Amino acid sequence: MDRLGDWFPFGKAPLIILLLVLVSGGWLLLHPVKRTQATLRFWTFADTHYYAYLNAKPSFEAAHPGQTVDFQFVHGQAVTTRLRAAFWANLDVPDMVEVEISAAGSFFRGPSDDIGFEDLTPRLKAEGLFDRMVKARFAPYTHRVRIYGLPHDVHPVMLAYRRDIFEAEGIDVSKIHTWDDLIAIGRRLTIPDKRYLLDFPDASPSGLEMCLFQRDGGYFDSGGRCIMDNPVAVETLQWYIPLVAGPNMIADDPGWGQPWVKAVEDGYLLTFTCPDWRSKFTEQQIARMAGKLALMPLPAVKPGGRRTSSWGGTMLGLTKACPNKDLAWQLAKHLYLNPEELAKRFRDTNILPALKEAWTHEAINEPRPYWSNQPIGKLYAELADDVPPQYASPYIEFAKGKLSEVVSSCANYYKKNGEAGFAAFAEARLKGAADEVREMMKRNPF
Repeated sequence: MDRLGDWFPFGKAPLIILLLVLVSGGWLLLHPVKRTQATLRFWTFADTHYYAYLNAKPSFEAAHPGQTVDFQFVHGQAVTTRLRAAFWANLDVPDMVEVEISAAGSFFRGPSDDIGFEDLTPRLKAEGLFDRMVKARFAPYTHRVRIYGLPHDVHPVMLAYRRDIFEAEGIDVSKIHTWDDLIAIGRRLTIPDKRYLLDFPDASPSGLEMCLFQRDGGYFDSGGRCIMDNPVAVETLQWYIPLVAGPNMIADDPGWGQPWVKAVEDGYLLTFTCPDWRSKFTEQQIARMAGKLALMPLPAVKPGGRRTSSWGGTMLGLTKACPNKDLAWQLAKHLYLNPEELAKRFRDTNILPALKEAWTHEAINEPRPYWSNQPIGKLYAELADDVPPQYASPYIEFAKGKLSEVVSSCANYYKKNGEAGFAAFAEARLKGAADEVREMMKRNPF
């Protein structure tokens, strides 16, 4: 080792690292990663999308002889981290990518020339898609009036409820028009630690943000300004927290997976928020509830108000690195604008497409025995045009994290102190979080 020390005087650890680099580099040189020979490479983070696209692949390739598509299922977190790294390094950039709505805005930082996605606005105008699709669904994928994503879905939210229990209790859901109507029922039916009306969480922002969107609030406005502490947000937060915390709470969140399944089966949860995608999840996870569940529109904030909100979403983007953007756009239309393909996908996923002309297909209007023979596609479609917009920002992920902290701290405060000082605490906590977001936004000169 003394001789090695004379030759490599930096110590054993750096020497070992150097040897590992040489060995691994040599192995990679002799065993290079095989590159796909497909014409187009497509990343998606959702397994339901992936399998649906594999089914749609043969018809597209048959219509485009000599062209092939490589669909790749990539974990959602990996999509964002890998894609950002690929854009920065200009390496391993796919031709087409689906990005979840909460992460989409994070790709819009910096000057427009540095955004890795192609501006789709000219193509959307040429195809007349602003009128053919739900307009609100372009908002999350729009930055500085340029649209970078084609919306995959609408995801209107309804309320799933235990129809058998509601009927046994003599509750007529057609008479539930507002949140006040529903909360009054919750006060009567909730039994602490045994039965709750709603599945709103007290430690994450999902329930609160859904209520904010319904009230035309949210994280940012159409100009990209942070509005998460405006009067709508303050009022909504002060209304929401007593539902999920304190002695009169009527909501509990059992989480996902088996605890949630058991909560619905046992009647611990009487209702749960149900965007279209969650209705299929419910069918698959709680098969024993077939015929015992039904859907109703969300209660309105005020009589005659909006009866839905939105939860989740996906955009399809074409990367600037794609060498054949015209072919990629043809594939995008095949997957997102082909009514027959969309009908097949709806039967498999219950996801209502953003293309409005697809809603007249018989698949959308079929009664579903699981949901007490309701035509759930028709019910979701009737609400779809009223889905509120969610505006994009490069700081959307940061803002969501801050709102999560607000919900947790306000719920903990309310559990300990009740109404005493709560209104002031909630307003101050919300403003502090929004100020942190605004301070972070100042760091971006673009």
